[in-house]
Amino acid sequence: MAYSNTAANDSPPVQPVSLAEVDEVTKRRTKITKNSPMRLRMEALIEEHQNRIVFALEDIDGKKFQRDKWSRPLGGGGTSCVLQDGNVFEKAGVNTSIVYGELPRPAIEKMRADHKSFVDSDVEKLNFFAAGISLVLHPHNPMAPTVHLNYRYFETSDPRDPVNATGTSQTNWWFGGGTDLTPCYLFEDDAKHFHKTIKSACDKHDKDYYPRFKKWCDDYFKIEHRKESRGIGGIFFDDLDASTQPNSKNPQEDLFQFVVSGLESFLPAYLPIIKKRKDMPFLPQQKEWQQLRRGRYVEFNLIYDRGTSFGLRTPGARVESILMSLPLTARWEYMHPLCGTGLPENVEQEDDGSHEKEKELMDVLKNPREWA
Repeated sequence: MAYSNTAANDSPPVQPVSLAEVDEVTKRRTKITKNSPMRLRMEALIEEHQNRIVFALEDIDGKKFQRDKWSRPLGGGGTSCVLQDGNVFEKAGVNTSIVYGELPRPAIEKMRADHKSFVDSDVEKLNFFAAGISLVLHPHNPMAPTVHLNYRYFETSDPRDPVNATGTSQTNWWFGGGTDLTPCYLFEDDAKHFHKTIKSACDKHDKDYYPRFKKWCDDYFKIEHRKESRGIGGIFFDDLDASTQPNSKNPQEDLFQFVVSGLESFLPAYLPIIKKRKDMPFLPQQKEWQQLRRGRYVEFNLIYDRGTSFGLRTPGARVESILMSLPLTARWEYMHPLCGTGLPENVEQEDDGSHEKEKELMDVLKNPREWA
């Protein structure tokens, strides 16, 4: 296939074929198999699991998700599935996105720190492809935990030959993702079940994955200005490429299969918890505590979350989909006696024993524990 040619002297030059156009033709003409480009395999994977998860959540909630399918002028698009004011979920979103675009030189320079393969990428711009699934569920009941999931694949190629990657810059790729639990009230059985289910998925591929990615999760989801974690963790990883798999004969395939296992473990990890907690009785003050914890969720997502920050800075970003992760309601109180930041440690707060569960949660958020 030629990418710049002149059919005749009086004919205009043929416009270069973009990677997005090539992929669209491939999807129309062939089935996606294990021999297909990783871009298309990842796209098929996240769309399959988006449907699986949405159907399972609709079965629990009894209300249907609103599905918005959108497209990007430069190629790609996605589907945003959002449920608001449901019977179980105050707000729930399960989004997929497929993005084709260009990285300018400043962005390439920034990526060199995490990817040694970028050292030889002496170009002014690189084509990039990104595919991901992102999920956040905020239940009504304060006894039921919020949960987050994200799995993504990123790839770059030389714009002078985006399809075959035969330019001076080679193709670079990596995976990222994870899932984590954010309860307002701590139930140790839930924490152990969630972490053990994720650990089992990790152990299928590498016994070192769970402890390594669990610590990464604890570190990443730290709300630094509050000196506490967003939740009780799970796993988190980023920038996993061939250099992280030195003993693998096919590192890209091995990491893809790890992502498959991660996605397949989500429903078994979370559904038993939400089914157990969604109808528990609760008091008005417990609902207020939930709203305070939701405020912390907002703080982390808008200040620290890389995906939110990257998305909002991307030209032509779909802002409503990016901010899907925020809860429908949240609350902030000045110097709350249980979670106010900067409260004097040597001043004992009045305590009649009625806030034992809230204090238990705060202790875990300040001192992450091992659950599996």
